[in-house]
Amino acid sequence: MTKLDETLTMLKDLTDAKGIAGNEREARSVMKRYIEPFADEVTTDNLGSLIAKKTGHENGPKIMVAGHLDEVGFMITQIDDKGFLRFQTVGGWWNQVMLAQRVTIVTRKGDLTGVIGSKPPHILSPEARKKPVDIKDMFIDIGASSKDEAQEWGVRPGDMVVPYFEFTVMNNEKMLLAKAWDNRIGCAIAIDVMKYVKDKQHNNTVYGVGTVQEEVGLRGAKTSAQKIQPDIAFGVDVGIAGDTPGVSDKEAMSKMGDGPQIILYDASMVSHKGLRDFVTDVADELNIPYQFDAMAGGGTDSGAIHVTSGGVPSLSITIATRYIHSHAAMLHRDDYENAVKLIGEVVLRLDSDTVNKIKFD
Repeated sequence: MTKLDETLTMLKDLTDAKGIAGNEREARSVMKRYIEPFADEVTTDNLGSLIAKKTGHENGPKIMVAGHLDEVGFMITQIDDKGFLRFQTVGGWWNQVMLAQRVTIVTRKGDLTGVIGSKPPHILSPEARKKPVDIKDMFIDIGASSKDEAQEWGVRPGDMVVPYFEFTVMNNEKMLLAKAWDNRIGCAIAIDVMKYVKDKQHNNTVYGVGTVQEEVGLRGAKTSAQKIQPDIAFGVDVGIAGDTPGVSDKEAMSKMGDGPQIILYDASMVSHKGLRDFVTDVADELNIPYQFDAMAGGGTDSGAIHVTSGGVPSLSITIATRYIHSHAAMLHRDDYENAVKLIGEVVLRLDSDTVNKIKFD
């Protein structure tokens, strides 16, 4: 196994943390531990979004860099008489990636291992066998023999369930495989941007934010942005990698390792042209690679932030990632490091005059 350096250790700790929308406490405590050394103060809003603040200039523009703490997962809704658990998806799942996957149920008495099951194909009709199994027909098996036994083990409706997966550095050590890249990589970028600018002179107040409940409607982004009232915002998240078999450039044009994605357009936001031009000019000046992308569907925290507090020029900067919203996703370390450098260098170049020029040019 590859020996983990300081950055990989942080990425492992962030992705190993368990936290679905509405239950982000563990992920928040990991992010807090890593971001605290680079902040003047760390607070939370009333929904639980983490807000780390570092003042470069007291009256300078407020720059918000937001990744979301929550990952896609499940919530227990019912325990049947035989001890099988019924569940609700929390965030978007595709039925075809769920069956026979190992999960962790987080109870008040500790973690339990389960596996997602359904009726075996051997007893289905040939027609039924060809169709994906409906999520409503799936259940979680924890090896309990009755409802009473499952309850004795601590299982209750409302308990969080997360994918089980081990953080893995691939044979090509730039390729990293983990659960919850969506969006612990955004949290890592927010941490490292704070680290990047900590001892450098700049004329802004920087906020590194871990938002809650992004996967169910960008909710923590709304509350944290209302609290911060930023002048400029970056939503950092994962994007679609189009470099796997069967995907055309028309469907998804980004490739892992070719730089962070500058999102032109998605279902939640049209990117701010002045900010987009400023960011890409900085990237061109410093030879930081980047790639443009646009998505007809989906969105990031920028979608909520840009319409709060009178309007906030915002841009989504994302990392091309394979297999998101499944147990294991893959991304490229260079894209992550280039995103940190790009946003960090943009912050160093911002001041009140520049922000006003971006807003009104």
